[in-house]
Amino acid sequence: MPSNMSLSDSNCKILARAGAASIAYYLTPGHTPTVVFMTGFMSDMSGGKALALETMCRDRGQAFLRFDYSGHGLSEGEFADGTIGSWAEDALFAIDSLTQGPLILVGSSMGGWIMLLTALARADRIAGLVGIAPAPDFTDRLYHDELTEAQRAEMDRTGKVVVPSAYEDDYVFTRALIEDGRDHFLLDGEIALDCPIRLIHGQQDDAVPWQTSLKIAEMARSRDVEVTLVKGGDHRLSELADLERLTAIVRKLLDQAS
Repeated sequence: MPSNMSLSDSNCKILARAGAASIAYYLTPGHTPTVVFMTGFMSDMSGGKALALETMCRDRGQAFLRFDYSGHGLSEGEFADGTIGSWAEDALFAIDSLTQGPLILVGSSMGGWIMLLTALARADRIAGLVGIAPAPDFTDRLYHDELTEAQRAEMDRTGKVVVPSAYEDDYVFTRALIEDGRDHFLLDGEIALDCPIRLIHGQQDDAVPWQTSLKIAEMARSRDVEVTLVKGGDHRLSELADLERLTAIVRKLLDQAS
């Protein structure tokens, strides 16, 4: 165990770093490729998709990493201080510190954006990508299409706006999140990745249009891209059938990488 890690409880560990929020994580040892799960906006590493993948990896002796971005879950930091760029840095710090060798990255919703940014930064290590309702560039659609004029004005005036959510907690969107997001847009040009890419999207997704996955497939340089559209599927894709589909797709990628 590297010297900058310590136990926070019997299972969760903490990855500390100077001058920045520490990152909480769970690491299952095993052979590579290491599967890394990246969560969505205001989500955490304890969700059903992460746990289903962890179980699958443990059963086959596969290395698996799940972690919380700063300001999320068990990690340090304030959520409102985070941006796409800073959360992508969290992801890179986690994989650089905790893994070796090839990786299969799995990203859910905003985690799909983080997944792509991470893959571009470490392209030589990526054995495959799996996006679940991936949401690259969502900050642009959020600001221009989903926030009302009054909400945009409040954000511009105060630096943030709180928006009711259909899930557990209200969403907090900051001006910094929107402005930083523009520096990380991916869908306005080629996504220079050549690895296998698998995208899963529900056609009843009310948060991220399923057409986004088709756009990623169009812009990715890789020739090995498959999109699975789930008729009736929602944004979370966390029902038993969804989890079985996800684990089957990741398992097949792992077999292909081997």
